[in-house]
Amino acid sequence: KVRDANPDHLEMLIEKLKEAGALINLGEDWIELDMQGRRPKAISLVTAPYPAFPTDLQAQIIALNSIAEGTGTIKETVFENRFMHVHEMSRMGARIRLEGNNTTAIVEGVEKLQGAPVMANDLRASVSLVIAGLVAEGTTVVDRIYHIDRGYEQVEEKLNKLGANIQRVASA
Repeated sequence: KVRDANPDHLEMLIEKLKEAGALINLGEDWIELDMQGRRPKAISLVTAPYPAFPTDLQAQIIALNSIAEGTGTIKETVFENRFMHVHEMSRMGARIRLEGNNTTAIVEGVEKLQGAPVMANDLRASVSLVIAGLVAEGTTVVDRIYHIDRGYEQVEEKLNKLGANIQRVASA
């Protein structure tokens, strides 16, 4: 259960998570999600300004689609160069190809990702590497986490409270 969240501000995300097969319960200031142990179904979307699907969440949906059943398409219409994380996710075994002058990502879900060393390269996409690492088998090491720290204060502590196993370690 995520507290201090306004479900009204996340309508498009909640709709897409339901499409992926999530059972979602909502309160005035909380959101609870349960996949009941099932893999998500791949989803497709087009980013656009609010209230449409936010560009800042497309990288996280690519992480979801990377382990989903089926193939999902993510079309980015707001910013250029928003798929810098794709190469890093591919190092974990994700099957992603870019089309349309790098404006569209086609993500074919795989059963499992493998932990790997990856490099954060921007704020929003970097947290998607953490998400992918959480579902990967083995250990994932995310380098250059200062990108994550710019926008997510103590993200490892918050995710650990939700059941994650994340450790912040000094880089070699």
